[in-house]
Amino acid sequence: MRYRLTFVAGMALGYVLGTRAGRERYEQLKKSARQIAQNPAVRNTAETAAQQGRVYAGKAFHTVTHKVGDHVPDSVTQRVRSLRERNTNGFPEDDWGTSNT
Repeated sequence: MRYRLTFVAGMALGYVLGTRAGRERYEQLKKSARQIAQNPAVRNTAETAAQQGRVYAGKAFHTVTHKVGDHVPDSVTQRVRSLRERNTNGFPEDDWGTSNT
């Protein structure tokens, strides 16, 4: 499923970048994409996928922490702690301009 979605997204991007239909067609595509993104079913699915990703990432973190234990050098440990402290209010900054809501 992930590969299909990536393929479709790539095709859509290629079409948008490669089209010679002009600005009007671009605006139509942008409007359609916005409507799809605002669809409650799509939003719920994306939110569910994001939540599951966070759950799996948490499980992976605990598994790796358990298996690696104290074998991580202090320099790496300090770097991870400093990155965590840079986050505001316990939420990581998102370079993609999205939110966790």
